Amino acid sequence: MANTRDIKRKIVSVQNTQKITKAMKMVSAAKMRRAVENMYTGRAYTDKLKSLVIELRRRLKEDTSHPYLTDRKEVRNVGLLVVNSDKGLCGAFNSSVVKMANEFISNQLSDGKTVKLYIVGKKAYDYFKNRQADNIKASWISFGGKYTYSNVSLVTSNMISDFEEGNIDEIYMAYNKYESTATQTTTLDKVLPVDISSIETTESEESEKATVLDFIFEPSKESILEDILPKYINTVLYQSMLESAAGEHSARMVAMESATQAAGDMIKRLVVYYNKARQGAITKELLDIVNGAEALK
Repeated sequence: MANTRDIKRKIVSVQNTQKITKAMKMVSAAKMRRAVENMYTGRAYTDKLKSLVIELRRRLKEDTSHPYLTDRKEVRNVGLLVVNSDKGLCGAFNSSVVKMANEFISNQLSDGKTVKLYIVGKKAYDYFKNRQADNIKASWISFGGKYTYSNVSLVTSNMISDFEEGNIDEIYMAYNKYESTATQTTTLDKVLPVDISSIETTESEESEKATVLDFIFEPSKESILEDILPKYINTVLYQSMLESAAGEHSARMVAMESATQAAGDMIKRLVVYYNKARQGAITKELLDIVNGAEALK
């Protein structure tokens, strides 16, 4: 058994670590509240925009096709946007997205397609630069988890440009969707071409009522759709990154809470070891005193 001095040193070390993890938990909790508020606000706007795109598409029916809505006959090049965090210490938050991305890449390669990566977040970039460096189309690692509509536009414009030029036939996005403080769902969504069927809501009654109304569109429905689709794509990406940010702070808060509890349990065990070692040392000293006294008789 280690001596009392070594055990005492370990106890102090774990106590210092516990203070750090507790402080990080409190910081993450404060950031999480702001991130979750932004995320819920963005959801409301995104849902309304989705409804508008669906309604416009229904009005147009099959009369007009748009490159953002039309599947290409042959898909050879696929783009994958990986949204991850810049920092660690958040449990399996980053690794779950990377795992899904790897599975997606393997499936596409097995179908004879090539995959190009668009990466948001330092953790994903550090992982793929050592394994798929040649396939990284673009990366953004300077956001620091603080997403704004303008910097997300940089990501969107880059991907849309590659899609319009024919360099990429389909674009998908892997990210963590916020469900609750303890739960984030790893999600893979199709970005381009926009799949209208996947974004239709189940509120059939409201939809039926909406289609009965006769709207007058100024300018034309086609012009509105042409203008709103890029904004829709950018908004969807922005909302996904807000979901990811909320999930990141939630995962880090939970991880730091678990680390703080684990440190507390370790301190309790070390205190028991310390007391046993101290008791053993005292017993040994008493035995030495008794044996010395007996030797003097």
